[in-house]
Amino acid sequence: MRIALDSTPLAHAGRIGGLARYTSQLVATLAREFPEDEFILVSDQPFEMPATAPNLCRGNPPRNALERRWWTVGLSRELRRQSADVFHGVNFSVPFPSTIPAVLTIADLSPWATGAWVDDAWRARSARVRKRLPWLIRSGAARHIITLSEAVRAEIIRFFRLDPARVTAIPLAAAESFCPQPSGPQVRPYFLYAGMWEPRKNVDALIAAWSAIRASFDVDLVIAGPRREEIPLPPACPGLLLRGEVSEDELAALYSGAVALLYPSHYEGFGLPVLEAMQCGAPVIISRDPALVETAGGAGLITENICEAMRALLENPQLRAQMQARSLARAATFSWAQTARSTHQIYRSMLTT
Repeated sequence: MRIALDSTPLAHAGRIGGLARYTSQLVATLAREFPEDEFILVSDQPFEMPATAPNLCRGNPPRNALERRWWTVGLSRELRRQSADVFHGVNFSVPFPSTIPAVLTIADLSPWATGAWVDDAWRARSARVRKRLPWLIRSGAARHIITLSEAVRAEIIRFFRLDPARVTAIPLAAAESFCPQPSGPQVRPYFLYAGMWEPRKNVDALIAAWSAIRASFDVDLVIAGPRREEIPLPPACPGLLLRGEVSEDELAALYSGAVALLYPSHYEGFGLPVLEAMQCGAPVIISRDPALVETAGGAGLITENICEAMRALLENPQLRAQMQARSLARAATFSWAQTARSTHQIYRSMLTT
């Protein structure tokens, strides 16, 4: 087979986000697991190749002004030039009109979210998805849908009124680079948040919980990850460490040394930082969001009271050790090889139906 995948997430600034990780890890693992197939990365934007392999190549950008209408003209032409058998749109879109079978990944239904955490900037960013995606699904341009958790799969089936056979949940995995790191120089204890800083992630709540716990415990809070430009910085405070974007190696070290990862998100499709932290042996404190609960699989502290959960870990070293062991055991049940194999089965099914 010749499989083309949308590589646009690899072109975005700050390519450490969940979607970029999904794209890069999936592509690299597919190329390794299926050497008999060819994988072509296509985008109308410059991007970095995520891996080097004999069966992995870069497609061509738009060749003229007409082809800069990428999703309606340019991409379909490039797929024909590449003699692609299947296209995988990893981020809410596939070409229309569709010239070959297309698989579409829908990470979550956040573009339709209506919670108090949804602001004007979010609605503006999501407008194109809300307009285009239902049409791509109804028209059959997106023949099969992949999502990342059973929780979101149920949402998609219900929201779009789809035949369940048309939607498959394929969980992600943490990269192999995320593993327990040896202890470095003695540092102060800290809780960690890792990921995009945006209203959906409920970062203000974890800062408030940490501020309350500091009245009793000398513990820092580290926040690592890109921040939406519309999010104001909190007032400077001793012990609040804003690291911004960090490398995977730095992030693995932060996970490994943390008292716990705090992830009280309002809504998730999977929650990859939770799995990355668990694979590094970190306890995790999560909200009751169904996808996060599914990903943690009983290995995390599920709570609406972040401060109480933080206190429990600080006061009870035995509980922390137990949660570290649970995290490692849970993370070991996921692998990118299995994610790639399950995804490849969907590709094959597109050529037989």
